[in-house]
Amino acid sequence: MIWQGRFDGEDTLSQRIFQRVKVENNFENISENDFILQGFAVDEGVKRNKGRVGAKDAPDIIRKNMANFPVTTQNFSLKDFGNITCENQNLEEAQNKLAENVVEILNKNAKSIVLGGGHEVMFAHYSGLRKAFPNKKIGIINIDAHFDNREIIPEIGATSGTGFFQIAQNETLNSLHIGIQKNSNTLKLFDFAHQNNMKYILAEELFFENLAQIYEKINTFSSSVNVLYLTICMDVFNASIAPGVSAVAYNGIFADATFMHFFRHILKNPKLLAMDIAEVNPSLDFQEKTSRLAASLVNEWFMAD
Repeated sequence: MIWQGRFDGEDTLSQRIFQRVKVENNFENISENDFILQGFAVDEGVKRNKGRVGAKDAPDIIRKNMANFPVTTQNFSLKDFGNITCENQNLEEAQNKLAENVVEILNKNAKSIVLGGGHEVMFAHYSGLRKAFPNKKIGIINIDAHFDNREIIPEIGATSGTGFFQIAQNETLNSLHIGIQKNSNTLKLFDFAHQNNMKYILAEELFFENLAQIYEKINTFSSSVNVLYLTICMDVFNASIAPGVSAVAYNGIFADATFMHFFRHILKNPKLLAMDIAEVNPSLDFQEKTSRLAASLVNEWFMAD
């Protein structure tokens, strides 16, 4: 059983997430402002991108690490709709399935949370947002070391690194990328970002004395869109706190005071309707450090509500 933890009592002041989560399979049971959780147990995109596979096993381990957090808001409601898997290496079918589910969730004015899986989850999640809000300006905040805007190689197909390229083929991108590493993106990828409205904040700019500038960029971006979607690729973090990822980062960022300030600022934005976590690889993790960090980041949204 995944949803279990320390039992301190049934009264509302003692409850933990495992006591409040409801396992569901009927989208008719979604209510307004519910947090709706799905797992995207897929890393076919990582495999196609020549990364280290294993992220498909992450959703349930992240759930386990979420279960014991205390409930901090009175009206908290979390419903878990299980995992989407990739059959016969058909990544596109799995992405379409997630997108369809996201439409159902957002049409009921609930909030969508997805646990990856590889970062191919981003294109799937965004596709659902676009179908749910065909006429709205959707802004993507991508906390990631990489732009994920590689061109598709026809004989390989879409990968974990092509999502923003795919979106740009159909519409103008509205994205802000936080934590970008110069040593993780070629000049061609930077050029694509400059040509396609992909705003970014480099990892080296994420220090405490620069918080005012970071807030300003986030606020300017957020005010320019109608809907916000947050996607987090765990390889943005330093290997010492996130060793279990597909592409480990020796010089990644830390979940320190600077990060938590701007991260919580994003989570408190009323335009934020969707969030996902990608690239946790349990087979490469140490003492579930990366899974625990991923679970903590999701829990921050619960507490911001």
